[in-house]
Amino acid sequence: MKWRYENETVDIVIVGAGAAGGVLAKELSEAGLGVVVIDAGPWRDPEKDFASDELSMKHLTWEDTRLVDAADPFVTGKHQSGKGIGGGTQNFTGVFLRFHESDFKTKAIDGVGEDWPIHYKDLEPYYSRIEKEISVSGPKHFPWGNFHGPYPFPELDSLSPNAVLFHKGCKSLGIQSAPTPLAILSNPLEGRSACINRGFCLQGCIPNAKFSTLIVHIPKAVQAGAEILADCRVTQIEVNDYGHACGVLFVHEGITYRQRAKTVILCAHVVETPRLLLHSATPHFPDGLANSSGWVGKAIMTHSSNDVYAKFEEEVRLYKGTPVLASTQDFYETDPRRGFVRGYTIHAHGSRPIEMAEGIRKANEAPLWGSSFRKAMQDYNFYGRLKMVGEVLPNWNNHVALADEKDEYGIPMASLAFNYCDNDLKLLDHAVENMKLILRAAGGEISYVVPDTQHLMGGCRMGNDAATSVVNTYGQSHDIPNLFICDASLFVTSSGGNPTLTVMALAARTADYIIDLASS
Repeated sequence: MKWRYENETVDIVIVGAGAAGGVLAKELSEAGLGVVVIDAGPWRDPEKDFASDELSMKHLTWEDTRLVDAADPFVTGKHQSGKGIGGGTQNFTGVFLRFHESDFKTKAIDGVGEDWPIHYKDLEPYYSRIEKEISVSGPKHFPWGNFHGPYPFPELDSLSPNAVLFHKGCKSLGIQSAPTPLAILSNPLEGRSACINRGFCLQGCIPNAKFSTLIVHIPKAVQAGAEILADCRVTQIEVNDYGHACGVLFVHEGITYRQRAKTVILCAHVVETPRLLLHSATPHFPDGLANSSGWVGKAIMTHSSNDVYAKFEEEVRLYKGTPVLASTQDFYETDPRRGFVRGYTIHAHGSRPIEMAEGIRKANEAPLWGSSFRKAMQDYNFYGRLKMVGEVLPNWNNHVALADEKDEYGIPMASLAFNYCDNDLKLLDHAVENMKLILRAAGGEISYVVPDTQHLMGGCRMGNDAATSVVNTYGQSHDIPNLFICDASLFVTSSGGNPTLTVMALAARTADYIIDLASS
């Protein structure tokens, strides 16, 4: 294997080319820094390598074996992290929500979790920059949070039947609902077509209407001089005798290579980032890199994400249109009358047939199978579906650690422990009951409640105190100043909304900080 910077010490090496890695690669390379991005997965061509097919596109997700100890439903692969250039932005739904101001200070407001060392105002200009850069499509007025619009592009001009029913149910109950802000084009842009409602957003967008760093940030990074190494698995972060990061080791086609760098940035997501830090322990850092606090891998969070399916007399056809076209955040902020704190978002969420089949089989205490399962799927076209995105509180005992078993690269596998707390469960139950009410108000008969989780966060939390956090507000390690972490593992709390925009805003902020350091 040959690459341009093989025998050089590059300014920046970035591990992972997903939502954060793509932003960093673009910003840093355009600032004149020498950048190498290393990703474990392939570099795909949307027109050739994506398909409107659920089975063949499962390889977009990170499906390496992870050992999980969880009493509650806990998904570690599907919808959690992608694999390949573009990472999870290849196979996400495109929901693009800002955090609310309250998300950054849950302890101060509600007495739970921890406060972030930054506030909404610190990310506000970066939220706006990212939304403009990728031309987010959204409603004329978004009723919740700090930002109410307008968005760079108008909302998508067609609603799925599932979204129409959702709006109907919400209206009859006095619940506000609105079109969902999406990282999907409602108008053509830079050679990309507007959304054609193909509907297979989770399988990769062939027309490139849906944003991904694969088609937006990575090409611009390459144009600015960055080098992208695909199908290369980083196995270790190297540290010199002075305790500074000096590069990474990676494996390509069975051979180990080295990329030296002045600065190392981990964007490998919530499981692989802590795993790599812990595995890269040295005599100087015996408990793992950046881990003097003991917080590496600790307090991981997910979103509770149960589905409710209801059967309607008329056809709904859940495959029609972009999966998420309508949402409500009326239950996002704490209401003391509910008996729990924090909140959630509800989405009208489409489903392809295999996704529904895999889901409803888990809906009952006894697995659904045989003739009853066949009958349920024969009625696929008559089901509507809602999905929640529920805040889960940070808990030290929910963690990523190294297992005794090793993978094909000789690295200990990731071992994950996770359980909901009492507040998480009360919030989840409240959301499920509201989803049932909305579907019934729209004329549906409740059929299945599917337990699920989505979106991993935490594990390398940011903070001002080096004794209780892993990195500072810019993702810079408290222990190793030229080692940065920039992905969802930075999160202090999980919020009640989809995290991708916040991941990218944090990455843009970190990029500015690194550029300032390089120029000083």
